[in-house]
Amino acid sequence: MEVRKAIIIEARRFGPLLLNSGWCSRALTGRSGEFRPTAAAVSSGHKEKLWREFFSDPSQWWDHRSGKVNVRYPDFKHKKRQEALWLDDRWIPPWVVAEIAALAPGTVPLKISSLNRRLTSYVKAGQYEKTLEVFQQMGREHISPDRFTFVPVLNACANLRALQEGRRVHEQIIQSSCETDVFVGTSLVDMYAKNGSMEDAWRVFNKMPKRNVVSWTAMIQGHVKCGQGKKALELFRQMQLQGVKPNPVTFVGVLNACATAVALEEGRHVHEQILQSGCESDVTVGNSLIDMYAKCGNMEDAWRVFNKMPVRTVVSWTAMIVGYVKCGQGQRALELFQQMQLENVQPDPVTFMGVLNACASVLALAEGRRIHQQIMQCGCESAVFVGNSLIDMYTKCGSMEDAWAVFNKMCTRDVVSWNAMILGHVKCGQGQKALELFQQMQWEGVLPDPLTFVGVLNACASIAALAEGMQVHQQIIQNGCESHLFVANSLIDMYAKSGSMEKAWRVFNKMPSHDLVSWNAMLGGFAMHGQIKEALTHFELMPQEVVDADNITFVGLLSACSHGGLMEEGLHYFDMMGLVYNVSATVEHCVCMVDLLGRAGHLQEAENFIKTMLCESSASVWTALLGACRIHGEVQMAERIANIILEIDPGNAMCYALLSNIYAGGGKWNLSHRYSTTEKETGCEERARVTVGLK
Repeated sequence: MEVRKAIIIEARRFGPLLLNSGWCSRALTGRSGEFRPTAAAVSSGHKEKLWREFFSDPSQWWDHRSGKVNVRYPDFKHKKRQEALWLDDRWIPPWVVAEIAALAPGTVPLKISSLNRRLTSYVKAGQYEKTLEVFQQMGREHISPDRFTFVPVLNACANLRALQEGRRVHEQIIQSSCETDVFVGTSLVDMYAKNGSMEDAWRVFNKMPKRNVVSWTAMIQGHVKCGQGKKALELFRQMQLQGVKPNPVTFVGVLNACATAVALEEGRHVHEQILQSGCESDVTVGNSLIDMYAKCGNMEDAWRVFNKMPVRTVVSWTAMIVGYVKCGQGQRALELFQQMQLENVQPDPVTFMGVLNACASVLALAEGRRIHQQIMQCGCESAVFVGNSLIDMYTKCGSMEDAWAVFNKMCTRDVVSWNAMILGHVKCGQGQKALELFQQMQWEGVLPDPLTFVGVLNACASIAALAEGMQVHQQIIQNGCESHLFVANSLIDMYAKSGSMEKAWRVFNKMPSHDLVSWNAMLGGFAMHGQIKEALTHFELMPQEVVDADNITFVGLLSACSHGGLMEEGLHYFDMMGLVYNVSATVEHCVCMVDLLGRAGHLQEAENFIKTMLCESSASVWTALLGACRIHGEVQMAERIANIILEIDPGNAMCYALLSNIYAGGGKWNLSHRYSTTEKETGCEERARVTVGLK
């Protein structure tokens, strides 16, 4: 009875508090002998829960402290549920008292741990902008962050590629003396690495008193991202020497480094470590192994890893498909794509991009059209890179009509889309149309990139449009692309094919460095324009830059010797090609040699050369000899050679044209007229034989 009186007295004293806590008369008038918790116990537990909810998100509560006129009016009130909290509550938890003791009325008390949980939840949800907004709000409200605050904020800066914001956070970290914390330091390394600032990442990394596997992994992945695969592998070795064991994420980074550096042996060694650590069953590690082997050109090992995987995702299948395409096995990639679908694995946009590249590589237009239908059914056609792959596939298969249909339907067209169309028209011999597309692209506000300029310069070269090429050159200079090696090479090629070797030479001399393509473009230009001395001198200068000649170099060189009548030099270079440079003779080299011997009047030696040459004889080689017969008026030999050509290629128009010229040169006008007529009309082997008079 005394206890009940005491409770009633307390209820009168704290009436509003008890009512707010959910108490009712049943709590005070329970049956005799039945256990009931005291009011203090129930109120304390409920208030503890409300205070924790309050500190988890104070924005959901009204703050009435500055305007209170009555002690019964709550200090904080929930905006939706109308639940109330009093600061003078006798059951207020001690930790709440400590939190709010120093806060002035009118401000919402923010518990730093609650804010940190919010920041972490935003990062996990991918709401990186929201993370930075909350962090900036903390600064405006003079709330000091701790080490647990900096980790999610740096993570947000890393994912947003917000380098400047990350540097400002770094300054606050230094002021807070948190830079030596392993988690903060690791997050700083990761932020700088993902933003491509490896110098800053190294400064932080070198200052860290303790480095864990995450720190090392961040540095490894940063170097991989910057294309420094060898440096990443060196870091991996240092990490192991310091006794830090790699985890699956580390292995993924190192395998990517091996793929970047095309380091197959190092990749195999890492594979052994993965087997020893038991990480091979990890699907991400397995996918990275496939990717590494594929990029190193070893599809056999990639296939072994693929077959052993307990779980194969769409990423696994896509890695194999892309690998086969990269290794020139487009048909195998298409077969794998069919197998993937039989196993009910749904392709994603990246898969479609890989399989479209496979179609392009083997010119499988029909298969490409079927895949196009699948893309439309899956709703992936709107993805820009899928549309670009479709355009690329159609252009490489020679179907510009289909390419235009895709191009016109695209909601968004980036520079890659325009490049694919420009290069497609160049490939189809429509240089003027490519130039028109380039103008339209600029009218639509799409800025060209180096590959655009390469395509446009190739278009100018194909139609010998020197004036347009010079205008494009000016744009290249304005865009700062002249230093790009492949752009400069295209400029040389354009000027050479447009008849301006002087301008081609200026571009060549301005280049900071040259590759084999640069040298070949100049040499081919000199040969094309009959500048024989310059071509030979150019070849002799190549070793000074440690550039080894290839088959294209010798085509230009032998062509120059042929046009210059330098038979001895041509024979010398032909022998040098195999003995010194280990370059195997192709049909193009043999055509040059036959032309060289034929022009010099050595027709029988030229015929013997054809019969004994290692490469397969073709109509083009015999046609070169027929051309030499025309020069020297060898009618009987010409008729015999023509018969051989028409055995190989019955509809060879060049053969008829040369025969017509040969007979005209010999004064046989009737035969000359018959051959000129046959040149236009024939396509039948039987008629060819009658015409030549061999039947």
